[in-house]
Amino acid sequence: MQLGELLEGVDTRDAATPRVPAGVPIAAVAYDSRAARPGALFVAIRGEQADGNRFVGDALARGAVGVVSEQARPAGDAAGGLIVPAEIPWIQVENARQALARIAGNFYGRPADALELVGMTGTNGKTTTSFVMDSILRAAGYSTGLFGTILYRTPKSEVSATHTTPESLELHKFFEEVRAAGGTHVTMEVSSHALALDRVWSCRFAAAIFTNLTRDHLDFHKTMEAYGAAKRRLFEGTGAGRPRVAAVNHDDPWAEKLSGLAERTLTYGLGPGADVTTKRYSLAFSGLEFTAQTPEGKIEVASPLVGKINVYNILGAAAAAVGMGVPRAAIERGIRECRSVPGRFERVDCGQPFLVIVDYAHTDDALRNLLQTARELNKSGRIITLFGCGGERDRAKRPLMGEAAGALSDLVVLTSDNPRGEDPLNIINDALVGLQRTGTEHLVEPERARAVQMAVERALPGDIVLLAGKGHETYQVLRTQTIKYDDREEARRVLHGLGYRT
Repeated sequence: MQLGELLEGVDTRDAATPRVPAGVPIAAVAYDSRAARPGALFVAIRGEQADGNRFVGDALARGAVGVVSEQARPAGDAAGGLIVPAEIPWIQVENARQALARIAGNFYGRPADALELVGMTGTNGKTTTSFVMDSILRAAGYSTGLFGTILYRTPKSEVSATHTTPESLELHKFFEEVRAAGGTHVTMEVSSHALALDRVWSCRFAAAIFTNLTRDHLDFHKTMEAYGAAKRRLFEGTGAGRPRVAAVNHDDPWAEKLSGLAERTLTYGLGPGADVTTKRYSLAFSGLEFTAQTPEGKIEVASPLVGKINVYNILGAAAAAVGMGVPRAAIERGIRECRSVPGRFERVDCGQPFLVIVDYAHTDDALRNLLQTARELNKSGRIITLFGCGGERDRAKRPLMGEAAGALSDLVVLTSDNPRGEDPLNIINDALVGLQRTGTEHLVEPERARAVQMAVERALPGDIVLLAGKGHETYQVLRTQTIKYDDREEARRVLHGLGYRT
């Protein structure tokens, strides 16, 4: 592909980038200098940890034949400044991340334009809603891709996710794989980081779903207003036109800031006034049953997913599907066939007389929803909750998580999550402030595997043990290393040691 083709639609500073040699052949695109190879175009973006402009020299040494940057071409000097050979095109742009997204789409033949994209954003519920939505689309006969916190799946392959939303270059590569395999629809989680960092810039969404907005990621966004503004970008159009339909959680206070942005907005929820709603629903460990009222008629829901929070997730997916014109029979079938979501209220069953549940809940709101679900399903037994807080993340939410866990639990085991570079005891002490306000009985054990053992061993018949925070994750990030770790495996190990086996 030629350089001129790659730059189509890119907002360049023309006065600062005269006479770009459009005919330069480009064999690859890279934003990490270590991935540059002969014939590559290097796009220097500013990351959270490093500025790509510092690595232009490395990219050129590896064979890059062009550079895209927000900075002007360096003059170079005898004092050791970077000298860019005259034959190397230097394209100065207004926004390097938006440029990368455009270039990535062009490089892979604009695959997003050929796909129906369904994006969901919100603090909690994105993963489950995406799995339900994907199941609905497949039930309607479409070949699909699914990208989110757990996995990246195309009709051709499936890999574990590294980010909730991939960087734009990887994202368009996945889109091309979906298109090449005959896929027509993609369901994806769109994180606030991805929106703020323009990973989905130039992608037009057929549908956008908003689940909720509660405190999270303030280490990155700094304020709730900035966090909400990032979510809003999905509904404003990400530089490629507004979504055709938006499904917005009517019961969330942020809903009014998102309604009316898409070509059509359908609200969903349990409060009065929602377009897609239900008057009553049954809660049981076997799943959910209810009738959803929609502008297109009734949808009879029978789902193996459990808890009130999944009523919302199902209604959100149904609202988007209705707005996209998916037949009601396919919506019902897709909901019914979405059997489970890894690490979301996932049972660990070894025949024990109490329940062990693994869940990804890692915010105070998610913990509260998890505990309310357990309380709704278990009126007589105790709730034993194990949780920890992530290191090098928003410290202010730690006491809130402690208070949420203590408010609805009978026993709390406070432990580590992914401490990263922080001292686990310091993290625990932050959470302990909120937990102690509730007066709930609690234990502290920094070593998570040992904490799981303590929680499970204290369970009596009829109790529910909730292992919160890790969910589907199969690792733990420590100061000096990332180790293999899985709450589900640890729970089974303890249960087997207690003599329970299926």
